[in-house]
Amino acid sequence: MSRPLRNVRPDGTCFEITTRVMQGRFLLPPGDHFRRIAIGILARAKELYPIELYGFCGLSNHVHLLVGAQDVDLLAGFMCHLKSNLAREAGRIVGWREKFWGQRYRAIEISDEEEAWVARLRYLLSHGVKENLVLCCRDWPGLQCIDALTTGKPLEGVWIDRTRRTATGEPTNHSYVLELDPIPCWRHLSKQEHQARIAGLVTEIDEENAERIVLGGGAPPLGIEAILAQDPHDKPEDFEPKPAPGFHAATRSVRALMKEAYRLFVEAYRAAAKRLRAGDLTVEFPPGCFPPPRRFVSARNGTSAPRDGPL
Repeated sequence: MSRPLRNVRPDGTCFEITTRVMQGRFLLPPGDHFRRIAIGILARAKELYPIELYGFCGLSNHVHLLVGAQDVDLLAGFMCHLKSNLAREAGRIVGWREKFWGQRYRAIEISDEEEAWVARLRYLLSHGVKENLVLCCRDWPGLQCIDALTTGKPLEGVWIDRTRRTATGEPTNHSYVLELDPIPCWRHLSKQEHQARIAGLVTEIDEENAERIVLGGGAPPLGIEAILAQDPHDKPEDFEPKPAPGFHAATRSVRALMKEAYRLFVEAYRAAAKRLRAGDLTVEFPPGCFPPPRRFVSARNGTSAPRDGPL
């Protein structure tokens, strides 16, 4: 199956990003220690590659982010820094030295509709509850940002600089405070109004989950103690991610417009790639994308040979 081409519109694009641990293993350890490290990595990545970060959550085997990017290169740099450092630091904690992530991260464009944004935010906030791991959203002991979004509590983390060492040979640690951005459709709200709306979503999720268990006879959640006791090298017996949608939109008409815009982009990209393969080095690709690599030119005879690369 071919990978979807990535692009960012000239005025910026918002995405829901998902990245999963290989085989669904529980290699992202819940708990305060790794959470502080992960927040520090997020803050450092945001400093180096200034994108907008609206929210995040991390279960033991995957991470979700809501982001906005003005440039596809910034988004790629942010995700490269985030994934590589999460893998190294989590691997050190849980004793894992093999491949960490299962595949490339998936970035799904979100429409400008308020309904679409509320749905994605609600999905992110409910993750520990949705997976029947904890009773209430705030109970999830791993990576999350609910308190920051609902109360303004600072997200404090640590960046472990393993390049620079102290006099004793230990890595240098830097404290970071991660700043989250308001979701685009609620930018006009005050900070207090923004927090109140998100708190309302959290309350709705918790009440619906309590009703599912008490009145619907649903299975009780796994619980914090059992979550913390899991072997990080284990994996779910039935790990099979569901197919991801192409876009997140609230209405069919907007989804159709997004699909058509993407179709035109791919069409223009493929046409440019065809001209490049034919030897036209002056061809221009659509803005907001990664062009394929150029042909390799031999130093011995000056002839060129095709180079493999994602089209």
